[in-house]
Amino acid sequence: MMARPAGAVLAVDPGRDKCGIAVVRADGEALAQEIIPVVELGARAQALRRSYEIAVIVIGDRTGSDTALEALESALPEIETVTVDEHRSSEEARRLYFRHHPPRGWRRLLPLTLQTPPRPCDDYVAVILARRYLRGGREPGG
Repeated sequence: MMARPAGAVLAVDPGRDKCGIAVVRADGEALAQEIIPVVELGARAQALRRSYEIAVIVIGDRTGSDTALEALESALPEIETVTVDEHRSSEEARRLYFRHHPPRGWRRLLPLTLQTPPRPCDDYVAVILARRYLRGGREPGG
């Protein structure tokens, strides 16, 4: 089993126009989550580095990962960047969203599988990616 990082994980769910980012402690607790335009990724990563002790950067391996990886390695070259498999992470993120924001009113009567969150969940995907990394789900390279 892989040793957990001493600091936090900065996780990124890359996309074409926007990306989800999260800072997650070694125990899996999310300290910060947000969705930002891709063009702001490098600057926002630097700002988060000033606020949190970032030990490693985790990035999803699908759409937009090359562009995001370049921005992160340019902004924070001293921090290791690791690629994580994004397979089914959106489904997991949707479940996590509803765990944190349970439906209210008549919506609570509908099965969650029939509901869509009222906003994008890219930041929750980033949390899922960080937790996968912390459980040892890293890929070589990155």
